Amino acid sequence: MSAAFLLTSLIVVASPGTGVLYTLAVALTRGGRASVAAAFGCTLGIIPAMLAAVFGLAAVLHTSALTFAALKWCGVLYLLYMSWQTLRETGALAVEPLSRARRDREVIATGFLINILNPKLSIFFLAFLPQFIAVDAPHPLQQMFVLSAVFMAMTFAVFVIYGMFAAGLRDRVVTRPRVMNWLRRAFAGGFVLLGARLALTER
Repeated sequence: MSAAFLLTSLIVVASPGTGVLYTLAVALTRGGRASVAAAFGCTLGIIPAMLAAVFGLAAVLHTSALTFAALKWCGVLYLLYMSWQTLRETGALAVEPLSRARRDREVIATGFLINILNPKLSIFFLAFLPQFIAVDAPHPLQQMFVLSAVFMAMTFAVFVIYGMFAAGLRDRVVTRPRVMNWLRRAFAGGFVLLGARLALTER
């Protein structure tokens, strides 16, 4: 496993995106445990894209304009829905007592949907992983699974770090209505911008 792969993966994972935004929002309003669940859900959302790349389904997605567009617009609509929920104080930034927080599986499911509805993730795996697999590798599929597992582990670790840092600020944030209102608008705007960026992406 090359240092180039690890460095490139770290840059991709650490770059702010929908998963990071969601994990931060959950951490600020529901605490550290929920942020770990969010990170886990976002990581699980990588699996379908990984399998699609390994078995060549991503190539179909890449060449089929209709399939790509359908999945892309589902993702855009879901991000807009999350933005609307955030502004209504019922989404990721809905403040709840830790003892009454939404069940972890619901947080995981939302994180999973965030990634599974992003068609660019499959294309990313299709274009990214093969670059780090030698042409003469004896077991290319096995190597692709290993690299994918490392990428997923890195995603989970980085998201947990983000979440724990935000969770540490939780008590200072949720007790200040003005700060929460500002954050709610900022996160809602962030989801809209990410949705717009996804809407403008091409295959």
